[in-house]
Amino acid sequence: MRIIVLFNLRPDVAVADYEEWAVKTDIPIVNDLRSVKSFTVHKMDSVLGSDAAPPYQYIEVVDVADEALFGTEVAAETMQRVAAEFQKLADNPIFIKTSQLGA
Repeated sequence: MRIIVLFNLRPDVAVADYEEWAVKTDIPIVNDLRSVKSFTVHKMDSVLGSDAAPPYQYIEVVDVADEALFGTEVAAETMQRVAAEFQKLADNPIFIKTSQLGA
């Protein structure tokens, strides 16, 4: 399973503060989960072939190896703390659960 998270920062959150938190806290902690194959965070730079601003500032990609274990791990205290911190930074993030065609 792959989870895609689309989000903008809350208006009162500085880009530098979010990005420091993502690099030092979010990315290493999520990547340490046994249920996660990989977790990456990407900053949206542009809309290809357009001068328009991207609709979201960031996208997270979580490749989950074990969905049941993932549910258990995200309910643990450390991940609950990380999730609460994320909710203070992100403005109405959209979490999309996906499945790969042809797999």
